[in-house]
Amino acid sequence: MEDLDTLVLRTALGWQAADLPVVLVTVARTWGSSPRPPGSLMAINGRGETVGSVSGGCIEDDLILRIREGGVQAACATTTPTVLRYGISADQAHRFGLPCGGTVDLVLELVAAHTRLDELLQACQERRSTERVLDLRTGQVELRRGSRDGVPRLDDSYLSTYLGPKARLIVIGAGDLSRYLCQLALSLGFEIIVCDPREEHRTGWSMDGVVVSHEMPDDLVLRLRPDARTAVVALTHDPKLDDLALIDALQSDAFYVSAIGSRRNTAQRKERLREHFDLSEPELQALHGPAGLYIGSKTPAEIALSIMAEVVAVKNGVRLSPSAQVAEGKSHHSPGLDAPVGHSIPVQAYQV
Repeated sequence: MEDLDTLVLRTALGWQAADLPVVLVTVARTWGSSPRPPGSLMAINGRGETVGSVSGGCIEDDLILRIREGGVQAACATTTPTVLRYGISADQAHRFGLPCGGTVDLVLELVAAHTRLDELLQACQERRSTERVLDLRTGQVELRRGSRDGVPRLDDSYLSTYLGPKARLIVIGAGDLSRYLCQLALSLGFEIIVCDPREEHRTGWSMDGVVVSHEMPDDLVLRLRPDARTAVVALTHDPKLDDLALIDALQSDAFYVSAIGSRRNTAQRKERLREHFDLSEPELQALHGPAGLYIGSKTPAEIALSIMAEVVAVKNGVRLSPSAQVAEGKSHHSPGLDAPVGHSIPVQAYQV
């Protein structure tokens, strides 16, 4: 499954190749409560067909109506980009479904060769983070290397947005838990690779949209070179496989590295990695273990949910409080000290 930015770029280019006029719409700035964050993309073709989203639907409906009634010129009056503001009054906020009087600035631009969407799409496919600088006076675009999670900026002359690779999940071990984890990750737009060199576990394990590898975990991690948009989760319970993946993953730029297991097993794993593989304390501290947030998980589906919740929290920059403790006597499978558990996260125990 493609992430939404890639889908918008690919669809817009397809429409352009079919000689349909296309308008690219970018959420440039918001105030108050807004359904979609700055940087969100949407494209509309001359028939009023859309891909992506800039609101809960009402703003899209207004833009579609403009185009159907007056062509793309009705939404983008000139060949240079246009800035539209929605929700500036309480009546508009109510009309366009903006909660709490929220206001949204949109930048609309006609898709053409100088918009460089083909180069931007290629950069995303090659996992290169890119800053796109749009000159509002001319419509010309400059592409630069940039952070995937940079904050969009809009002024009188330029709009700067940031795009890059979709989030990627490397799962060590093919099994029931892996299957549920991958289903959730697919629905969240992750690129997924499942690695298991054990033929008896891997045979029959397949899922549309998931790449299955029979490489040794350390070979796979070294080959893929996890970047800051990659998470690595070890699920085999076999130290010969899990530890191999963790050693290299913890020394990479991966934003999240974890392994399933009990608190006791997690402590033993960290001691092994410290003594036999000479990992540093900061590298060991980066290991999330036991994997997942504590939600009282008991089934593979619930455990997968707890793990993906933690992956998404870390990806989105949620800072978990040190006071958040593992709930004693709680586990994913059965009560007891040695049962796999996650971190207990009270609502008040995290900050964005």
